[in-house]
Amino acid sequence: MTTPDNDTPANAATTDSAAPQNASPTPEQRLAELEAKLAEASDAYLRAKAETENIRRRSEEEISKARKFAVESFAESLLPVKDSLEAAIAMPEAKVETVLEGVHATLRQLSSALERNKVIQIAPPAGTKFDPHQHQAISMVPAQQEPNTVVAVLQKGYLINDRVLRPALVTVAAAA
Repeated sequence: MTTPDNDTPANAATTDSAAPQNASPTPEQRLAELEAKLAEASDAYLRAKAETENIRRRSEEEISKARKFAVESFAESLLPVKDSLEAAIAMPEAKVETVLEGVHATLRQLSSALERNKVIQIAPPAGTKFDPHQHQAISMVPAQQEPNTVVAVLQKGYLINDRVLRPALVTVAAAA
């Protein structure tokens, strides 16, 4: 039998308190949470941006120093050549043989300095296939060799680190 004390509304109250509460945050709490996340993301972005700017600036400084010291090293290797030329000029009464010997020694110094700085000469022997990337044809001449091959080098060319600094000026065999 049911009594008024044992009514359904009373049982409902005890059932509600036993059920898990699904307490969602208030809009103010949610806003505060999102603002904190935004501030954190904004701070991380600003730090990353500053770090990127620092890396860019350091890289530019390193490139500038590398260029400066590369030129410094090259100039330093040419100073003995300049000294030799000045010494030759300082001896106007020297015999031709002595001057010629000095010129050869100076040329060896210059060649050595260029070699140390990765400047390699392009002087293709006769009969070498014409390469438009390293040679510049001045003229085509009839010759007793295959067409499109080097007949003579008029001016040596030079490479610096596998890049053409100046192409070799050559005459090329014409097709018969």
